[in-house]
Amino acid sequence: MIEVRDVTKRFGTTVALDAVSFSLQRGEILGFLGPNGAGKSTAMKIITTYLAPDEGQVAVEGIDVLEQPLAVRGRIGYQPENVPLYPDMSVHDYLTFVGRARGLTGARFQERLGWCVEACGLQTELKKPIQELSKGFRQRTGLAQALIHDPEILILDEPTSGLDPLQIIGIRELIKSLAGQKTIIFSTHVLQEVSPVTNRVVIINEGRIIADGMIDDLARRAMGSNRIFAGLRHDVDEVERSLRQLQGVKEAIRLPAGERGTARFELRAPFGTDLTGAVANLARERNWELCELHEAAFSLEDTFIALTREDRAVRQEVA
Repeated sequence: MIEVRDVTKRFGTTVALDAVSFSLQRGEILGFLGPNGAGKSTAMKIITTYLAPDEGQVAVEGIDVLEQPLAVRGRIGYQPENVPLYPDMSVHDYLTFVGRARGLTGARFQERLGWCVEACGLQTELKKPIQELSKGFRQRTGLAQALIHDPEILILDEPTSGLDPLQIIGIRELIKSLAGQKTIIFSTHVLQEVSPVTNRVVIINEGRIIADGMIDDLARRAMGSNRIFAGLRHDVDEVERSLRQLQGVKEAIRLPAGERGTARFELRAPFGTDLTGAVANLARERNWELCELHEAAFSLEDTFIALTREDRAVRQEVA
């Protein structure tokens, strides 16, 4: 559906994208994740034909973005980070203008306009001039223009920027509802925005792809272990010595004591190790009260930090 191969883009001496490659299948949602300035917007602008790559190829449904840019644009709905709105137009007039430019007329236009207004929560703002809208409603208007022609592909650059928490939830639900119907790339530098919408992410840092895959798989790669939280009511030093002796324990990190002086630890072990069973058996054998025992996945933030540190270390080693 979308194929990005070895794309490089320079602005003067700055390399914004460095041999970037990734692909999406039809109906897939991809979270494009990275800090500000990582190259996310540049990659999206190239996919949408706004910019041309210096090197590499991009194809949308097998169509080369340089050879047939108009054909590509007809298949894409694009919400750039800074949406080109016309402030003197009302929301209704702006969406009408975009719909007409997209070739919509008659009953089909009215159907799409009504759907977009409802889906993006613009009912109360429809007659207002865009210059009077809050940033959140401007974002929603930008999303509506990307959706109005019912495109097969959505490219959304920071779609929740400026929205309040309830609006963010609404946009997340909208994106999730389109899963399977449309191919979607949405970028963000806010880690919490990704996991509620999709499990697959591409992480970009300083113009290079440093990870591409499912969040759980990337956590395994980045962290190298799982983690278990254990709380036992007994002398903390003795508990620590005993936990460190358990087979498979790589680390036993002492945590602040729990209620009534419970000794609490975060344990690291290789993936696949049944450490919860080992800790439960230890407590039973020693007749220690087991107050807490559960496995916890690493957060996307943990994974992102570990992967960017790994990438930085590799760059320094090469340099």
